[in-house]
Amino acid sequence: MLRLEPRPEASRLWSVGSPLLALALTVVIGSLLFVALGKDPVRGLQVFFWEPVKSAYALGELMVKATPLLLVALGLAVCFRSNVWNIGAEGQFVLGAIAAGGVALLAGKDTGRWIVIAILLAGVAGGMAWASITALLRDRFNASEILVSLMLVYVAEQLLFWLVFGPWKDPGGYNFPQTKTFEAVTRIPRLMTGSRVSIGLVLALLGAGALWVFLFRTRAGFAQQVGGLAPAAARYAGFSSRRALWLALLVSGGAAGLAGALEVAGPIGQLTPYVPAGYGFAAIIVAFVGRLHPLGMVFSAVLMSMFYIGGELAQSRLGLPKSLTGVFQGLLLFTLLACDTLIAYRVRLSRRPA
Repeated sequence: MLRLEPRPEASRLWSVGSPLLALALTVVIGSLLFVALGKDPVRGLQVFFWEPVKSAYALGELMVKATPLLLVALGLAVCFRSNVWNIGAEGQFVLGAIAAGGVALLAGKDTGRWIVIAILLAGVAGGMAWASITALLRDRFNASEILVSLMLVYVAEQLLFWLVFGPWKDPGGYNFPQTKTFEAVTRIPRLMTGSRVSIGLVLALLGAGALWVFLFRTRAGFAQQVGGLAPAAARYAGFSSRRALWLALLVSGGAAGLAGALEVAGPIGQLTPYVPAGYGFAAIIVAFVGRLHPLGMVFSAVLMSMFYIGGELAQSRLGLPKSLTGVFQGLLLFTLLACDTLIAYRVRLSRRPA
């Protein structure tokens, strides 16, 4: 029979190998799922893992999806390494989009390109303001940041719905719940002609580099991680837990808000009820699959964006429900949690006693 035997110390090999094994198991289980649905598993896997990378245009669309996922995950990594459980990045994403959209709606025919900077800064400020509510309630009243941040997601969505159904509704939009299309001058600059990839990708990659420097080359980053791993040791060393809380949530909220601003002033081009795309929740999986490391999260963001695009293609080409995207995301998360057991335990084969 098989039994789990505790390791004397955590396995570095399996800390890297666990996400790879989890991905392999996700592929196997996904293949069985396609068979159960009466679809060709080879064709199904092709839709998820080959179609999103088969051409330059497909790679561009992959980067469009990966950009917000990476930005949000980078902010969440700061929180999770600090033992601050921000589950409400989706709400901070929405507030960033609302703030950025409000600035974009002020643009006119004579507005200069400088407004793009104002839009991005408004998105960052909106996300930080929404995250500061969680920080304040945790700091002053010791409220659970998990519950507070999560509940604020639904408040943010209702605020968005009120705006697009009410005061910001486009009077010439045939009664659709949406704002007017933003002026061309407000659009985020694109990296190349014929592709929707914007400078948001550059900002996300720069953010990954900045996070690596912050976490592993600065005293402040060291303080954040010590506070998350050993709060008592952090207090003994003189590190402020309040500062760590506020820094983690403000950085996370700002990153999510920036992602929201890039989304509404980029691919979407207006505010609609469909701005909440689940990036804030999917980024939690991105962060943990990437081992809360900037480089790992770059690869996991690309993988998760493949699931998004694969789910859309499976709906249009194979007649499968779009919810298949969530199924693959959930499979990856749960297989990762199962495989992570191998970091602290090894599997032994033992004979049953007579």
